Amino acid sequence: MSSTPKKRPKSKHNSYSKNSSLNSILEPPQSLFPSKGEFLRLITVLAIASAVALSCNYFLTFFASTSKPFCDSNLDPIDSFSDSCEPCPSNGKCYEGKLECIYGYRRHGKLCIEDRDIDETAKKLSESVEAGLCEAYAQVLCYGTGTVWVRENDIWNDLDRHNLMQNVGSDHTTYVYMKRRAMETIAKLLETRANLHGLHEFKCPDALAEHYKPLTCRFRELVSKHSLIIMLICAGLIGCAVLFLKVRQRMYISARAEELYNQVCDMLEENALGSKNVDGEGESWVVASWLRDHLLFPRERKDPQLWKKVEELVQDDSRVDRYPKLVKGESKVVWEWQVEGSLSSSGRRKKGEGIELKSNEGINTNINQSSRTLKTVDLQALGDCVP
Repeated sequence: MSSTPKKRPKSKHNSYSKNSSLNSILEPPQSLFPSKGEFLRLITVLAIASAVALSCNYFLTFFASTSKPFCDSNLDPIDSFSDSCEPCPSNGKCYEGKLECIYGYRRHGKLCIEDRDIDETAKKLSESVEAGLCEAYAQVLCYGTGTVWVRENDIWNDLDRHNLMQNVGSDHTTYVYMKRRAMETIAKLLETRANLHGLHEFKCPDALAEHYKPLTCRFRELVSKHSLIIMLICAGLIGCAVLFLKVRQRMYISARAEELYNQVCDMLEENALGSKNVDGEGESWVVASWLRDHLLFPRERKDPQLWKKVEELVQDDSRVDRYPKLVKGESKVVWEWQVEGSLSSSGRRKKGEGIELKSNEGINTNINQSSRTLKTVDLQALGDCVP
């Protein structure tokens, strides 16, 4: 009888040892990765190596490019784009691999750029010539005298006497180049033509000459162009001024006449009251012309409208009688204040007037003396008339 052999159970110790050996095989050793300090040193080394590599590449490229010669100027344009040489730049001359900039230009790397000093001097010379020609042409447009067209040779010779050319020095090449550059600029700015002898002449353009005209010329042209409108405006202004002066004169005459009228009323009233208080010997009337000469200023006597306005106001006043009277053998118009039953004129005086009233004492004295004399003359005349 056969018996089936029993399997022995696995030991726990054996399984644990197998797992630990498997983990040790899968995990990398700790010495495989660098430490923190080693990692920083590695980054520093890589940065330095990269910088050195870039610097070497730059210097190699620079020296390689600068060492490449320039293509000759007389080569075919297709051959000048070869890799063996650099194309010759504009404004430059290349021969045997060397670059030489033409006069008036200076080298800047692989290019030829304009010389600023020469360019500025040539520009100032052209501006000076332009101003001279345009001023002369402006004189022709304004006054009919001056020069219109100027020959090229004359301008070329005039440049020799310019102050800017005196600072160039003894370098004949620079001297001629500046003049040539200035003439090229002038030819672009001004009008040109060829005369009968084939010589070039220059003239300032009309639009540019307008800016060089003097102020008096511009004003005269403006007046002549708009003369009709200016005449109408002036006539309107003169009419307004005359109207304003007339209105102002009329207002002044009205105000002054009213002031004189009040003074006349006051003087007539005072004279009438005074004649009643002097034992009846005084005269209550006053000669109108005497009042006029007494109240008016000498300059006001030349204007008859002022006293005429006063006479109109007195004529409209019922308290004043106006009648002719023989005074010193002459017929005079006298004014007399009606004392009985009339109101006082002092209430009609305006307050705050700037002109003070003249004193009436002198005229009252003269009036009283004249009245006594006239009374004696009248009595004698009556005595002569009685048989």
